[in-house]
Amino acid sequence: MISILILTKNEEQDLPHCLESVKWSDDVHIFDSFSNDKTVEIAKAYGAKVNQRKFDGYSTQRNAALTEVDYKYNWILILDADERVPQSLVKEMFQTITFVPENVNGFRIRRRDFLGKTWLKYAQISPFYIRLIRKNKAKYHREINEVLEVEGIVEQLPGYFDHYPFSKGYEHWLGKHNQYSTMEAQRWIEEHEDNMQFSVKKAFFSKDFSEKRYHQKGLFYKLPGRPLIKWFYMVIGRRAFLDGKAGIIYATLQSIYEYFIVIKTRELLNKRNV
Repeated sequence: MISILILTKNEEQDLPHCLESVKWSDDVHIFDSFSNDKTVEIAKAYGAKVNQRKFDGYSTQRNAALTEVDYKYNWILILDADERVPQSLVKEMFQTITFVPENVNGFRIRRRDFLGKTWLKYAQISPFYIRLIRKNKAKYHREINEVLEVEGIVEQLPGYFDHYPFSKGYEHWLGKHNQYSTMEAQRWIEEHEDNMQFSVKKAFFSKDFSEKRYHQKGLFYKLPGRPLIKWFYMVIGRRAFLDGKAGIIYATLQSIYEYFIVIKTRELLNKRNV
């Protein structure tokens, strides 16, 4: 009743655990960006179907995965290789889609981020993601922190799935976010060149979670001292200190990421003004 989509690029370390957690599905698809490790070999050993496409952007790659793969079922669960699906969520998904109205085409699911063995219950800023969608009813946009837009109604599903963003170590996380920060800086400049307006009303009161987060982020980017604001917001406002050492580390890493965006934006603006 549910097909699985996992996007990969050199995921030989994390993929086996992810595939183990979705063995309940007989329609598992790997959409691979031409990995040069054992990712494809592992996927085939688990009986997953493999499609490969040269990576040319986050949203374009994900949209290709949604349109170019022949899914067996009308519902698709989208995962990354460092994510796991507990049996409790499987039960919730099957019970829900059995009786779902026709105008409901997506479900938002809580994601639990871990640093080591610690669930970042308080430190995690955005815990809800649209991951269960009806086939041909959703599309990604934005190339960084891509947003999944669903035709029709999106509801929230009880339960959660688990995410291990530090499974490959701090160096990998920092390297990935170094790349993300470059893209975020470029996006910030492009949006301001287009005089894009961000709404306080939508940032606080929009019923659409993705729209709400988008306007919150746009307004946040206009504030001075963002890295420090983010650190205090996470540690004090969201009580990341209750997650212990892991919560403080995570808040600090997120603030470093924010600082990367600030200095790269400045650098790009300086180059344009020369």
